[in-house]
Amino acid sequence: MRAKLVLILLLFVSYESFAQDTTVIIDNHKITLPEVVVRNNMEYKSILERIKADTTFYKAFRNLRVIEFSSYNNITMYDKSGNPKATYYSKTKQHRQNGCRTTEVVEEKATGDFYTSKGNFNYNTAELYASLFFAKGQVCGEDNIVKGHEFSTQGKSGIEKHKEQLKMLFFNPGRRIPGIPFIGDKLDLYDDRAHKYYDYRLDYTEYQGKYSYVFSIKPKENLSASKENGIVVDAMTTWFDATTMEVMARNYTLSYKAGVYDFNVSMEVQMTKVGDLLVPQVLRYKGNWSVIFKKRENGQFTATLFDFKK
Repeated sequence: MRAKLVLILLLFVSYESFAQDTTVIIDNHKITLPEVVVRNNMEYKSILERIKADTTFYKAFRNLRVIEFSSYNNITMYDKSGNPKATYYSKTKQHRQNGCRTTEVVEEKATGDFYTSKGNFNYNTAELYASLFFAKGQVCGEDNIVKGHEFSTQGKSGIEKHKEQLKMLFFNPGRRIPGIPFIGDKLDLYDDRAHKYYDYRLDYTEYQGKYSYVFSIKPKENLSASKENGIVVDAMTTWFDATTMEVMARNYTLSYKAGVYDFNVSMEVQMTKVGDLLVPQVLRYKGNWSVIFKKRENGQFTATLFDFKK
């Protein structure tokens, strides 16, 4: 059925640039659709529901726990003037045997105060990166199941709670994050409040040789000053495989300023397939954020993954 839909869309795609957009109301929320989507009776309601409930993005990172791969790792931390003050480069290999995974450091070079005197990471940015791509010692008994592994700050405090919030921000952009004063609810892009601040668009295009749905969210134009203060997501675009509805790529930018903290974070993630498993292939992050009682962190990292083996 979906293959037929793709064929029909191909017949009309050449006219898409001349067509008028259409605004539809779904659950009292406005969504902009290109005419080619409406004309061909695409099941856009069910598509939007699947997008809203998507877990394939998080699943792709959990898949890294059950395969082998190599990666180039680059991290740079900056001072107040924007000059590098700590850097890290390494090539690593993840091995997996008998249900356990380990990380082999093939090459490594660190400068500045990237590590503490005890050899620990000196930055939360590095801690986040390590939790995504490095195994600490030998890690056994893991799986790639998403259900039952939802993020939660319950029972966590201090740095552990903060790291969990960072992961929630990373894996679920556009979802509410508890425990962050003044901002938690503003991150929810799918409630009634958000639709007063943002425009939503579902489109259809070709991405890396495959046909995909593109779902984008951006702030409405000409917002009042008071409403602009409620904006956290500056832009978010996600490409979904039109056949499998798996995330192919996602770009987003988040920013906010309050009395006790501020942040400006952007992320780009590109996926690939290893057999039937979706995994991240390239990840680029830039983040400048400050939380009260903690030092400001301004850094960026790039992960390039390759040599995947199931």
